[in-house]
Amino acid sequence: MEKKLNNQGNDRILTGFILAVLTFWLFANSMMNVGPLMGSELGLAANTMNIAVSLAALFAGIFVVVFGGLADHIGRAKILRAGLYLSIAGSLLIALTPAGGSAGFLLLTGRILQGLSAACIMPTSLGLVKILWSGSAQQRAISFWSMGTFGGSGFSALFAGIVATNFGWRWIFVFSILVAIASLYLLKNLQESKKESSGKYRPDWTGILIFLISMVCLELFITKGGIFGWFSFTSILLISVAVLSFAVFYIYETRAAKHFFDFSLFKNKVFSGAILCNFLMNASAGIIIVALTLMQTAANYSAQQAGLLTLGYAVSVILFIRTGERLMRKIGARKPMVWGSLIVALATVLLMQTYVLVGTYKFLALVAFTLFGTGLAFFATPATTAALSNLPTEQSGAGAGIFKMASSLGAGFGIAIAAGIFTAVSKSNDASEAFQDLFLGRKDNINFRIAGTLALISVLAFALFSAIVAGLKIPKDGGKININNNK
Repeated sequence: MEKKLNNQGNDRILTGFILAVLTFWLFANSMMNVGPLMGSELGLAANTMNIAVSLAALFAGIFVVVFGGLADHIGRAKILRAGLYLSIAGSLLIALTPAGGSAGFLLLTGRILQGLSAACIMPTSLGLVKILWSGSAQQRAISFWSMGTFGGSGFSALFAGIVATNFGWRWIFVFSILVAIASLYLLKNLQESKKESSGKYRPDWTGILIFLISMVCLELFITKGGIFGWFSFTSILLISVAVLSFAVFYIYETRAAKHFFDFSLFKNKVFSGAILCNFLMNASAGIIIVALTLMQTAANYSAQQAGLLTLGYAVSVILFIRTGERLMRKIGARKPMVWGSLIVALATVLLMQTYVLVGTYKFLALVAFTLFGTGLAFFATPATTAALSNLPTEQSGAGAGIFKMASSLGAGFGIAIAAGIFTAVSKSNDASEAFQDLFLGRKDNINFRIAGTLALISVLAFALFSAIVAGLKIPKDGGKININNNK
């Protein structure tokens, strides 16, 4: 049982929620564009920057279920405010990171705090939207909240490029602090909301720790394997620990009385298929860091010039997000999910044409990012509905937490894999001479152009696999999915 707060939401509170989610989706995500610039100024290796870029999404994915459950018991408003304080602390650390020996530690710590912040803000703000508004007002509030997440993500590269070029990259995180403070001010009168329960909530810290060890080892293997040597003792140790600890995690979670990850939900084939599709489509976020890094390293574009290429992404994802919903209502969830995945695959193929002149590639990038946003917009609502509407009401909270975890972990690992391939290949000149006749224009950047193509192959694989899973796992008949349950 919990106190009813329906119809107590207002535009002041909604604006506070939108600003809160922007601290992650707009500001924290900006590193996908300004990462090369930051690494150059701070004196950090590309592999370290790859870890920093993906670390926030990784920690957000690991802890989103934890903080979502904690918020239900100790207070959603309390955890939301804690998330904003973590965002301020993380952004402050990054903004003040000096060049030199301590840069890596401070930057990575700041990114971890930003990830924990997102894990606090995302489930609580969405949960409170559903509690404070009802009916058509709730639909309006959810739409604006979604625009904060999708719109913030779409504009992050462009915003970061403009700020970094004209003011310096540190100002991105200064602005993030100011936005978090503004959100705290707007939410100062937000009423508390939590479950009324006599039992004390105890997070599954053992399971969380085992899962964290597995994910961090896998992340280090992906991002540092090229430096260590893929078959070196260190790399083999990392991947072995990652696999073994995940096996221990699975055994522990399936037997524990209280667990933070409910594997029994995956007995539902539609849910498991939608979760896998969601993970794979979010992994396609690697397309952004590869394309923008390629333009800055191979074509000498500034962060602002590179960010401008993503304008179509921001516009299309906002314009077509409701189109995915309408398609789902008419023809079910499967086709929009398959179409969205294939559109992202097509966008990736366009960006793989790195052999062309920079002027042609610029045009291809503008088209590709527009398609990328359109594909994600088609996919988003049908995937969410397919995942959650097939679960019993008592499992909807756990299912939503796992769905958000898949989103963040997919993005984190997709970015890490694509960036890791790009960095490893770009440092090698072995293939440059053999393929010189295939590339038009400059020849001194062929290693970066080959690296871009190979890195984008991983993104293409994620998108195609998503389409295959959607085609096989999601019901053909839209009537098999109770769409109204997800309103």
